[in-house]
Amino acid sequence: MTQTDLEALIRGEHRDPFALLGAHSTNDGYWIVRSFQPQAQTVTLHSLEDNRSIEMPRVHPAGLFEARFTRPVTAYRLGLSTGDHQWMIDDPYRFDSPMGELDRYLMAEGTHEQLYQRLGAHCMELAGVAGVYFAVWAPNAYRVSVVGTFNDWDGRRHPMRYHPGNGVWDIFIPGIGSGALYKFELLGPQKQLLPLKADPFARAMEAPPGNACIVHDSDYSWRDEHWRSQRHCALDEPLSVYEVHLGSWRRREDGQFLSYRELAEQLVPYVNDMGFTHIELLPVSEHPFDGSWGYQPIGLFAPTYRFGSPDDFKYFVDCCHQAGIGVIIDWVPAHFPKDTHGLGRFDGTALYEHDDPRRGEQPDWGTLVFNFGRTEVCNYLIANALFWIKEYHIDALRVDAVASMLYLDYSRREGEWLPNEYGGNENLDAVAFLQRMNAAVHAAGATTIAEESTAWPMVSRPTYLGGLGFTYKWNMGWMHDTLNYIGEDPIHRRYHHDKITFGLVYAFSENFVLPLSHDEVVHGKGSILARMPGDTWQQFANLRLYYSFMFAHPGKKLLFMGNEFGQGREWSHDRALDWDLLHSHWHAGIQQLVRDLNRLHTQIPALHRRDVQGAGFEWINGADNLQSVFSFVRRGETDCVVVVYNCTPLIRTGYRIGVPLPGDYREILNSDAEYYGGSGVGNLGQITAEAIPFHGHEWSLNLTLPPLGALILQPSVT
Repeated sequence: MTQTDLEALIRGEHRDPFALLGAHSTNDGYWIVRSFQPQAQTVTLHSLEDNRSIEMPRVHPAGLFEARFTRPVTAYRLGLSTGDHQWMIDDPYRFDSPMGELDRYLMAEGTHEQLYQRLGAHCMELAGVAGVYFAVWAPNAYRVSVVGTFNDWDGRRHPMRYHPGNGVWDIFIPGIGSGALYKFELLGPQKQLLPLKADPFARAMEAPPGNACIVHDSDYSWRDEHWRSQRHCALDEPLSVYEVHLGSWRRREDGQFLSYRELAEQLVPYVNDMGFTHIELLPVSEHPFDGSWGYQPIGLFAPTYRFGSPDDFKYFVDCCHQAGIGVIIDWVPAHFPKDTHGLGRFDGTALYEHDDPRRGEQPDWGTLVFNFGRTEVCNYLIANALFWIKEYHIDALRVDAVASMLYLDYSRREGEWLPNEYGGNENLDAVAFLQRMNAAVHAAGATTIAEESTAWPMVSRPTYLGGLGFTYKWNMGWMHDTLNYIGEDPIHRRYHHDKITFGLVYAFSENFVLPLSHDEVVHGKGSILARMPGDTWQQFANLRLYYSFMFAHPGKKLLFMGNEFGQGREWSHDRALDWDLLHSHWHAGIQQLVRDLNRLHTQIPALHRRDVQGAGFEWINGADNLQSVFSFVRRGETDCVVVVYNCTPLIRTGYRIGVPLPGDYREILNSDAEYYGGSGVGNLGQITAEAIPFHGHEWSLNLTLPPLGALILQPSVT
């Protein structure tokens, strides 16, 4: 060992510590064991081969110890002492890397779908010794160390081994286990000390301001085998989603968050009772700032500490599945925050992001954009998507901010963005990433949903046809048009009739989800109820009318929490929903209506079987703008229902519509029923079709339309 090597090792600047520390043969036939232990006064080597103990002389005052042997020494432990304190350790530098050749190859290629099983922190045994294996990708770093409570956060104590073929650094540290706190300390390419970095693959993280990673070794035993054996991505099945922010659905009496296990006890039965098929969670990945609602994640592999441990979150998902409820999580692969312990300039260079801010920064949110043109970055994100599906049994990923990924000029003025190689504004790298990600997720048996608000074609069409490959796309156009319509005073709705009918022009161009999400009840928009015009009676009648329209319209359904009972105030992440409103018959009526709409949506094939097929919908009369009434037929493979909406507060008697079948029609839902808080106007539960041709049909119904009311009618003959 040269003096230069020695000084670099002592300063924590040696790029190859495994070449110096541990056991090594010398040119003159001897063996040397070196150990850097700045916290110890003495170090003794205990041979496990012949039980000899040899004190290792201190060869540098900073704490380097060294012993010479005439024969190989490979199996040994080190005895350390400081004053009266003595302890034994296994030397990390006597263990080979457990990273296999195939792992190295797939990492370098960017195709390692189980990357999370290799990088990060993993409890394991090597040569019969228990410890934690750490590995991190940082190809441009000069030196990387693991620091934590186990080494006094001293970056000189555990510098890592570098694998030049794939840019990964690793080390096995014996004697530590699940629960240990750690971060990575890196020197950049010019040996500059960087801020301590969180592990990009950390399975758990502590609360701010510490933000340390936590070694986690799960021992959870799943009980959802039946659910997983039945799970598949069928477009003809009912899908009604309850979107939830876990921190503000309900809270304890003292205002603290409910835990994952408490949510399993309270939220899961509630969702089951309400008839929703799925729960969608705003991002559960670790995030430093509560006010981001999880949309600026730091720990993509760590369920947030706010509600419990990773195994507690598994328990929550397990309980959902045992209750027959699917779990969707919001997933954020578009961007990440600039917090110094995060991914930004991770190894001193623009590793996960683009170096040029015209590609690498998102001005809307003050965040950094992933470099989708880098294979290792795409591998990281795809492995993360598969991690949630395989490790946490998540059923679907709702992918956030897809439009910001697709367009290079998203929220940018001229001169603030760079075109692609063909001069266009399409992010071709992001397109390729999304196609690859969707293919991988579908192969794993899960579903993907795009939050995409533009006219980008074929978002939910297969990749082999040139589509992006998502299962579903949020129908933002439907949401904006219909909310604008229902927000109009009924006297003016005749002039805005097209906002209701236009959505059917493109309703089957994608596999749509109709979203009334958290985005519609924040930032000064008020609640959905608050957008309804008129006095209290009219507001609730309009809301019942609107929800009835939504559940009968083609497309899957999504309601943000609180919408289902007519939350009055705008949502705030800092407080629980206003559950006391359910003491009012108005709000209880809305809740009961949503419960019944979910039941009909699930039980009646015509209301879900052909949600994404044009054959599942037929206008009866979509042109009666003068009376603000519209009617249509929803068809399953063998059944149908007739739906009629009166969007004015007038009772309309003798309103005739053509129907496809003769016989009796049962009024299976009337949004104006007294049961829901309405006035009780209707057709006495049943009406018989007459042989009077109308609207192109041989039979017709002579109806009484309730004020601001919806009717769903089911024929007795199918």
